[in-house]
Amino acid sequence: MEIARFRVTVLDGPHDPGPVESATDEVTVGSAPGQLLRLRDACVSRHHCVIKVGDDGLICEDLGSTNGTFVAGRRVTSVQLEPGDTITVGGTELAVELLGDSYVEPLSKRDRFGRVLGRSVAMRRLFAMLERVAPSDATILLEGETGTGKSALAEAIHESSRRAGRPFVVVDCGALPATLLESELFGHERGAFTGAVEQRVGLFESASGGTVLLDEIGELPLDLQPKLLRTLERRVIRRVGASREVPVDVRLVAATHRDLRRAVNQGTFRADLWYRLNTVRAVLPPLRERKDDIAMLVAAFHRELSGDPDAAPPVELVRAMMRGAWKGNVRELRSAVERMLVGAPPEQEPEPRSELDMTFRAAKQRATSNWEKQYLSELLPAHDGNVSRAARAARMDRGHLSELARRYGLTSPDDDAA
Repeated sequence: MEIARFRVTVLDGPHDPGPVESATDEVTVGSAPGQLLRLRDACVSRHHCVIKVGDDGLICEDLGSTNGTFVAGRRVTSVQLEPGDTITVGGTELAVELLGDSYVEPLSKRDRFGRVLGRSVAMRRLFAMLERVAPSDATILLEGETGTGKSALAEAIHESSRRAGRPFVVVDCGALPATLLESELFGHERGAFTGAVEQRVGLFESASGGTVLLDEIGELPLDLQPKLLRTLERRVIRRVGASREVPVDVRLVAATHRDLRRAVNQGTFRADLWYRLNTVRAVLPPLRERKDDIAMLVAAFHRELSGDPDAAPPVELVRAMMRGAWKGNVRELRSAVERMLVGAPPEQEPEPRSELDMTFRAAKQRATSNWEKQYLSELLPAHDGNVSRAARAARMDRGHLSELARRYGLTSPDDDAA
């Protein structure tokens, strides 16, 4: 797979580290260590923005910076760059130019990695990278929208490692109360707190020799983050109420539907923990960006759920599924196939190929919905996903905004508390 290379140059500002050229498909810009373009500019956030190669050219995306990212003088959340556009971050002006050459990134010859399927370029690119790193003990950070298959991919990484015969333990950081999460992860001694009537071994200890998946790592409370960092760096844990440390031998895979760089800027996630987790970063694309995989997924789900390894889904079903929006990604697609097999009505109707196939009222409703989704997809990130702040900025009723965001798959019920 050929990926265009580009150069980012400082045109004006308090610090000029010199031009940088892309070595992957993106260049990160910010003031923190680890940024490919690191700027000593007091008005630039730790993780300010990212410039990356998209399907139709270069894209600039703000990462929830404090002072914003401006392209051609206009504040943006994500925008396609046009030739001659300049980018302003803090007091620094940047120029971006394509270099006219490219680098080749390998694609896997396989169309699956464990239970995760995909023939698209995006998935085979991901598989190729994981085939290289899965056998190691490297910490892996999996990012992707809800329903893209992060847990299944983490399990496949474990099964492809030298730890495959040992435990694979999953901890959902968003499902447990903060008061219980520390005990769940690290264990506790008898009498450590009210109700601790006996000693308990935590999940890190019970996973000895194996792999721990910390799902929704972005929800980990701030006070627990330094304790997790200590475990990753020193490979030890301390049970709640204990005075001594216990060595542990685990590999960590973390997963999140959030961009943790935004959380670092917001102060809800520690920068030092992010750097430690970000040893290997793998991003699962949403289903809408790999529609070439839908037919393969439908066929696989149809065989699995029907119990017939030779069964093939009806052609009409596959065509209908190809037209779906699938805001819930692979998880929603699987549920749709299951509903079809048991004869339940579909939860979403396939979108017509043309608005001329629709009534005026339906076409108008779809256009309104598309506009609402686009507006909210820019509004919420501009306010770090905080529904209350976004509602105030848009002069909307908070409850109505929250309802629309859930309808379009832009937030979860837990986000409403933000």
